[in-house]
Amino acid sequence: MPKLLPCLLLSALLAACATSYQHSGFNGGYSETQLGENIFQVSFTGNGYTRGERASDFALLRSAEVTTQSGFRYFIVVESAKDSSLSTYTTPTQSYTTGSVYGYGNTAYGSATTTTYGGQTYIIRKPSTTNTIVYFKDKPETVGLVFDAEFVKKSLRQKYGLDN
Repeated sequence: MPKLLPCLLLSALLAACATSYQHSGFNGGYSETQLGENIFQVSFTGNGYTRGERASDFALLRSAEVTTQSGFRYFIVVESAKDSSLSTYTTPTQSYTTGSVYGYGNTAYGSATTTTYGGQTYIIRKPSTTNTIVYFKDKPETVGLVFDAEFVKKSLRQKYGLDN
């Protein structure tokens, strides 16, 4: 149990660093582009602390919001693309040398130790999801998956503890 607590605290801290549900900015977020009368492309890009599931969920949440803001109730995701950009970060290298010298007569003896820190390379993955959606006032008769925008909004906002 004592070993579990630090892991839980670290997990909570890293989750808090993930991209929040926000308009696209320096740390990521959502954006949308209208492609037709009832067609939008909706994207969400996360930062290096964001999981792929969160990016997908937030793209779906924004799709539902765009649908209801346009006065519609249902939408279909006609195309979805999941991607991630990779980058690396290498920590700076620092070396410290300590030594000691002692003498005996006209002779000196010494030793030194050099310790090097840093130089680790971290791979940073930033997930993104882009949905192309078509929205409708009434539930369409189709073979594909039809989302109820109000239900999606309520469900995902509850999952991530977002205000309604």
